[in-house]
Amino acid sequence: MRQVVVVGTGPAGLTAAIYLARANLNPLVIEGNEPGGQLTLTTEVENFPGFPDGVMGPELMENMRKQAEKFGAEFTRGWVSEVNLSGDVFKLQVDGMAELKTKSLIISTGASAKMLGIPGENDNIGRGVSTCATCDGFFFRGKKIIVVGGGDSAMEEANFLTKFASEVRIVHRRAELRASKIMQDRARSNPKITWSLDCTPVEVNSDGKRVTRLKVKNNETGLEETLETDGIFVAIGHRPNTAFLNGQIDTDDVGYIVVKPGTTETSIPGVFACGDVQDHKFRQAITAAGSGCMAALECERYLESIEVHEGVAY
Repeated sequence: MRQVVVVGTGPAGLTAAIYLARANLNPLVIEGNEPGGQLTLTTEVENFPGFPDGVMGPELMENMRKQAEKFGAEFTRGWVSEVNLSGDVFKLQVDGMAELKTKSLIISTGASAKMLGIPGENDNIGRGVSTCATCDGFFFRGKKIIVVGGGDSAMEEANFLTKFASEVRIVHRRAELRASKIMQDRARSNPKITWSLDCTPVEVNSDGKRVTRLKVKNNETGLEETLETDGIFVAIGHRPNTAFLNGQIDTDDVGYIVVKPGTTETSIPGVFACGDVQDHKFRQAITAAGSGCMAALECERYLESIEVHEGVAY
């Protein structure tokens, strides 16, 4: 029986693990398919306090993990396929492991990249279609690349890919970008970046081995155009990873966990949510880390309210 289990290892989950471990609660942290979360797929992080020269995303996450381990957090790799949140003890089914039981649970499973859902996309993942510029950019030296999206992530990926590509074209279905002004300015001032705005992707073409073209429709004229490319990077947002909860916790229409205002408390006492899995507004590393701290402190207080061990309250 565990006092607390943390599901997910982004900035939120790792910060929660640090605080829980320092409180001698010996948290078990379950890493999913992307240990460290989205920041492990990011290059330089410039806006995390304490790093005036920036820090690489994977380095930041690795240091957080080491800090949690230093204080006694335990890590295990697995995929939580099912949970039972009824009763006073929560039960987790983790692939490759026996059933886990815990008195409290912190969910920090983040969100996963959305796909376009157009013909040829899934068939060419790993053959020119990607959702991770830092993972795959190196393979496109001197090539033409398309980035699909209009938010900060799309602008960041486009700028990063210009380090390798001969040309990066940003395709966005709207005439206006959603990205912050500073990110738009960076992209627009980059001579390697070209634009196809107000265009909707409709099909990915390939030669059977690699991506060769992206077919788009001009939303104003209705005409279709074929853009030659060697790679397509999809950066259109993310979907919260909450399917494994099977509706046992209140979520919004998209699937983000609903927490009580000003807290990380979910609709089930003893279950807390932090990071991008409950934040569709800010979605920043620092806000995720802050919510992880909140979740840990609230979890500790919850355990104090239900547990007395050897005459000492947790």
